[in-house]
Amino acid sequence: MVYSYSYRRQAPGFPSLAIQQQAIHAFALTKNLSIDKEVVEYATKNLLVEEREEFEKFLRSMKEGNTVIVSSLSILSDRAEELIKVINCMLTHNVNLWIVSSDMLINRETQMVDIFPLLNTLRQEAKVRSNQIGRPKGSKSNSKFDIYHGQIVSFLLEGMSVSAIARELEVSRSSLKDYIESRNIKDLVEGVGTHMPENREHSGMDNVVLICPFEEEKLNEKKVS
Repeated sequence: MVYSYSYRRQAPGFPSLAIQQQAIHAFALTKNLSIDKEVVEYATKNLLVEEREEFEKFLRSMKEGNTVIVSSLSILSDRAEELIKVINCMLTHNVNLWIVSSDMLINRETQMVDIFPLLNTLRQEAKVRSNQIGRPKGSKSNSKFDIYHGQIVSFLLEGMSVSAIARELEVSRSSLKDYIESRNIKDLVEGVGTHMPENREHSGMDNVVLICPFEEEKLNEKKVS
């Protein structure tokens, strides 16, 4: 059966469950969206995705046509690399993801260039929280290249090499390379590029089999054992 879910998460540094609920319900009314099930995730600290077992189960339980509504993208994860895995998993199951704060729907027809502004916003939100409660586990320190983050992503999407990007930005190639690797930006771009085609009409998306990253990891674990 196809359901519409409201997903909220309680963790340090995030808006309260009541604030999230209010935002989601108000948004659902304006968009004429029904909410069949309320799902709440509780945690005493901001855990990594692989530590959030119930959340992974929720993702793997998704059915084609389901809708998930969250108050902001960071509710799913405030780490860009993890967020791409979460979004890819939802795309695997052909789920519609509504982001209230951005008034945006993410699904298989979403253009990947529309995702990166959301990721930049995510980084800013994470910085604010880190200043409030200390640097979260797995976070990276600030870099002089942070101001070029959006440009670097765009250049990589266009197929530019690190050397070419360094020349364009007039920065050291080796320092830029270190920054890209430390932020896993190439993996991020490749991950989004795999499952979020810029033009679905010409991508042959109907013939592509998507595999939820979490399910793929489980399959690999079984093969090894």
